[in-house]
Amino acid sequence: MKLFHRRMALILCGCLTFAGLGNGFASTAVTPALQPAQQAVEQSPEQLRELVAPIALYPDPLIGQILAAATYPSEVIQANQWMQQHPGLTGDVLAKEVDKQAWDPSVKALTEFPAVLANMSQNLAWTAELGDAYVNQQQELTQTIQDMRKLAKNAGNLTPTSQENVTTDGDTIDIEPTSADEVYVPQYDPWDVYGDPLPIFSGWDSYPGLYLDGPGIAFGLGFGIGWFGGYGWGWNHWGYDWHHGDAVYDHHAFASHSRTIVDRNSARAAGHNFHSAHLAGHTGSRFAGHGASHVNHSFRTARNFSAFRSHSGAHAFFRSGGSHGFHGGSFHGGGFHGGGFHGGGSHGGGHGGHR
Repeated sequence: MKLFHRRMALILCGCLTFAGLGNGFASTAVTPALQPAQQAVEQSPEQLRELVAPIALYPDPLIGQILAAATYPSEVIQANQWMQQHPGLTGDVLAKEVDKQAWDPSVKALTEFPAVLANMSQNLAWTAELGDAYVNQQQELTQTIQDMRKLAKNAGNLTPTSQENVTTDGDTIDIEPTSADEVYVPQYDPWDVYGDPLPIFSGWDSYPGLYLDGPGIAFGLGFGIGWFGGYGWGWNHWGYDWHHGDAVYDHHAFASHSRTIVDRNSARAAGHNFHSAHLAGHTGSRFAGHGASHVNHSFRTARNFSAFRSHSGAHAFFRSGGSHGFHGGSFHGGGFHGGGFHGGGSHGGGHGGHR
């Protein structure tokens, strides 16, 4: 009988121990859900206005290209550097060489507008935050662009010209080039063109040919796009759907597969239709091989690109191909000196100066 009681006691102790372990496991499994590690601080309406101010008055398809490419800041750097290294390439020769690169179609498309690409590389903090806002605050960002267009129109600075058509469809203002072969990028002061002056995005450095030191909007010479028309990433493949808040690529809403900017609303991404080959083209990305959880830690807050803002180590990091020095927006390494483009940039306009 004593032996029986001892065995029962051992069995009961074992059951209680197992139950305790089970509760421990359950608690461990639930904790991450109750205490999410990645909580992003959304851009405020004022911050969104600062972000879109430099591009809100650009033609609709170009805005689609810019917002899509902004989700690939490392590729923007690479493409701009590549353009600087090949200043003699023009026309169809340039298009053929660009087509061979492994960049996202949106980044390839911006080689048609080298000054715009160089500006994005030069103002890398702005580019990265713009990409983050497009991925995670798409509707708010889209509405802010329309709001800024209305402000510019009410200030008398957005009217139809010989370079672009400005039309209104309900509450939406559309901007399209007047020519099918040539696109003009407007030059203006993004902090003054909308009426009341806006706060300047911290660290913003105006790029020659895109900035106008004075009131209103001006245009330099146009960018010819005819040579790029036969490629799948060319101008005619892009647009912007103002009603649904999407950059449009090949008649579908653009979905970024960037490993740099993390989609914190992943449920939304499931509804996007995108080419299966798109992601395969990015196996050579600087971030390839790094899990989303690691990169999400790095880019978890929109206003957390301190290294970009201070111009410290950004280009050195992306060239290194590693993420060991990038945690929470901090870089370790060489300096960042901007991405000026001096071979085939914008044909018009002068230096806007340092703001």
